[in-house]
Amino acid sequence: MKPESAGRLDHGGHGGESRARRSLVSVCSETRRALRGHALLAAIGLVAATVAIRAQASRIISIVPATTEMLFAIGAGDRVIAVGTYDRFPPEVDRLPRLGALLDPNVERIIAMRPDLVVLYGTQDTLRAQLERASIPYYAYTHRGLSDVADTMRSLGRRVGVAARANEAAQRLEQQIASVRAKVAGRAKPKALLVFGREPRSLRGIDASGGVGFLHDMLEAAGAVNALADVTRQAVQMSTEMVLARAPDVIIELRYTGGDETSQADVKAWDALPAVPAVRNKRVFLLQGEEFVVPGPRVGHAVERLSRTIHPDAWR
Repeated sequence: MKPESAGRLDHGGHGGESRARRSLVSVCSETRRALRGHALLAAIGLVAATVAIRAQASRIISIVPATTEMLFAIGAGDRVIAVGTYDRFPPEVDRLPRLGALLDPNVERIIAMRPDLVVLYGTQDTLRAQLERASIPYYAYTHRGLSDVADTMRSLGRRVGVAARANEAAQRLEQQIASVRAKVAGRAKPKALLVFGREPRSLRGIDASGGVGFLHDMLEAAGAVNALADVTRQAVQMSTEMVLARAPDVIIELRYTGGDETSQADVKAWDALPAVPAVRNKRVFLLQGEEFVVPGPRVGHAVERLSRTIHPDAWR
């Protein structure tokens, strides 16, 4: 876990596995920076008091993939006039101009398009200052945990004037996640390792979800115990010795890009650790899809996919 990308919170793209790994690492990196820099914000997406608040926004630019998905999900997609470099969903974004991302926002074009709201990352201080000088309102997004996705949808809905529809969409998401929790309630929770990056065809540079953050929350909601639950970091780089010591019952690798034979074959690298219960019992899995790395409305589907992988019997 844009998981909130350092490489990601420019979430994703078509640059192969290295970009996928950066995308997932970024969810974690961006969140760490955001929490340090904006710990005093009273709510996600708080707009600076110096910027005029409008009841509705009709010309919206969103350079955050998660909030772009949210805007479409809450019924404000027809107001979006431009998106970020790495926005991929819904398909309607393909027809919109792309104006940069976390590290390279195209400020001149953003201002030239005369938006009445710009949705940006909470850490983009320079961009915020430039928008303030141009008297352009903004919504500063900060990603934290799984529960904050629905909260952000509601907050964003209030900001753009579609509060009722946003609340309905947020409730559907919360109900979807709650139904997954109910499905696996009472079942034994296996110890799971959620891996979102490593060097191709090897077990070097393994990046896994620590005990806090978006990916950790999804894993727990799916009915597992995080093998790194005691590590209070969002991302942990592991050695093979550490994997052996943690002895996960299940290993799940996440990939951002679509499936291919190379990715599937790469999972066989885990065969080098036959002493790990997950390897010994053939419980090493590969899950591919951007819903795992974009903390938006599709996270309910991501939690369900994780749960179906961890508890297949519960879903039969």
